[in-house]
Amino acid sequence: MNSTQQYDIKLTSAEITNLWSAYMNDSGSICHLKHYLNIVEDTEIKSVIQYALDTSQLHVNTIAEIFTQEGYPVPHGFKLNEDVDVTAPRLFSDIYFLYNVNQLGKIGLNAYSMAIPVTVREDVYSFFSNCLSESDNLIKQTNDILLAKGLFIRSPYLPKPESYDFVKQKSFLAGFFGEKRPLTGTEITNLYTNFQRNALGAATLIGYSQVAQDEEVKQFLLRGKEMANKHCEIFGSLLKQSDLPCPMTWDTEVTDSTTYTFSDRKMMFYTTSLIALSVGYYGRSMSMSPRRDIGVMYSRLVAEILKYADDGAKIMIKHGWMEEPPRALDRDELAKK
Repeated sequence: MNSTQQYDIKLTSAEITNLWSAYMNDSGSICHLKHYLNIVEDTEIKSVIQYALDTSQLHVNTIAEIFTQEGYPVPHGFKLNEDVDVTAPRLFSDIYFLYNVNQLGKIGLNAYSMAIPVTVREDVYSFFSNCLSESDNLIKQTNDILLAKGLFIRSPYLPKPESYDFVKQKSFLAGFFGEKRPLTGTEITNLYTNFQRNALGAATLIGYSQVAQDEEVKQFLLRGKEMANKHCEIFGSLLKQSDLPCPMTWDTEVTDSTTYTFSDRKMMFYTTSLIALSVGYYGRSMSMSPRRDIGVMYSRLVAEILKYADDGAKIMIKHGWMEEPPRALDRDELAKK
């Protein structure tokens, strides 16, 4: 299909929405990656930050080109001259940068894997397919550096069973009363990765709260830090009940800087984006946990972070920071006109 033919095919709602979301996320990533690159000292970590920055910049340019050729407005997104001071003092350590970029790759892998199945137009499908490959490459690069530096945190090991077996008792599903069975491998994996995400999120919010300009934003970020730490305690206690180790935290990777680094708008967007991801991760974890007490635990945590997300949205709307995503026409409003 040549370029003229493919642009005769209109973008679907799914394609527009995923392109818009990718633009917002990548334009935000460019801001903090530029700051990281300006201050990072480790040459290996610097190389992977540069790769992440180059791919994010390419994504933003490609999406802007597609939208322009479609006559669709390019999102405002985030700008280097509005949302970051790349010369600001160090807010996080090089180790945090590495874990953060690793997490960016995982977030991208998750987002693009959901975008591809609902994408039809050839140029957009090719774009998301390339993005998926780049995210995979970013994870591999950061994993290799983490392994080489002895920083990679492996999930717990499982004993080798003598043979396969079948569940014979209904107590396999129990969890509120009586003896609780040990965690399954799937439950362990989800508890462990959810702990890691919250631990990294808590460190991020500690740093953000130190440089936030608006007092309401600062208090919101501090509340998120406390919530993330509490969730880590809950996940950690379940792991300990099965005599399994907990991952490490990254609070010590935050400096004492209080100098403006990122705009409040960018930090609020990043925080609310992490919340949205947590809802998805918790929902998936709940669906994969046969033990009833664990399912109820995830349900309760989802309700808690949804309330937090709602409060964050209100703050962003109040300050005029929330860019409106693509949506359907309001036919009733058109009729009034």
